[in-house]
Amino acid sequence: MAKKAKSRTVMVRLLSMAMTGYFRSMMRPRQHRPLSMLKYDPIVRKKVLFLEQKRGGK
Repeated sequence: MAKKAKSRTVMVRLLSMAMTGYFRSMMRPRQHRPLSMLKYDPIVRKKVLFLEQKRGGK
């Protein structure tokens, strides 16, 4: 029996660097570098930096 092929995309969690615990989940290509972006954090009501943190799988 052949092994199952790996997915081309991976689910990642973008965690707010304002330390509020707010996060966003996104899909990105597996070969891509880790994501970082400025997005709105509703808890502090500002645009803050979100950095990638891997989501827990099985």
